[in-house]
Amino acid sequence: MPRPRRVRVTDRSRRRDRHGRGLRSSAAGPHLPFLRTRVELFDDLVAETADHLRELWPDDLADVTFEVAGLPAAPDPTRVERWRVDRAARTVVVYRLPIERLSHVPESHGPVDDEWQHRVLVEGWVLQAVGDLLGKDPWDLSPDRWRDR
Repeated sequence: MPRPRRVRVTDRSRRRDRHGRGLRSSAAGPHLPFLRTRVELFDDLVAETADHLRELWPDDLADVTFEVAGLPAAPDPTRVERWRVDRAARTVVVYRLPIERLSHVPESHGPVDDEWQHRVLVEGWVLQAVGDLLGKDPWDLSPDRWRDR
């Protein structure tokens, strides 16, 4: 039985209903599985990373809420925010668009695995946000995360 996701998605609807005409039909057809969008993939990566960190740090992250938003509601003009931490409310908000569009992915000298690079990128920013919340070095939170890959 799958565990429920404990990541809340803010400021966007999970269903698409243009002009009140109802939901669109599947682009893949009725006999093929639904396609995963970039947004759903990002949400899943944040949720998986949050679950992984909760397993490693159960006492520190038991009451922490993870949220995903597209952009900051009130952006800081001096820097690009990729996450926001509210220590009083024990909330971590991860912003999808700055992470996906503005983060630098180092060049690869071998075969490129885009899905793996995207996973490492998103997980790295979630680790930094949680490190900021807990006051710990992000790489001390999960030192063996990418060792076996």
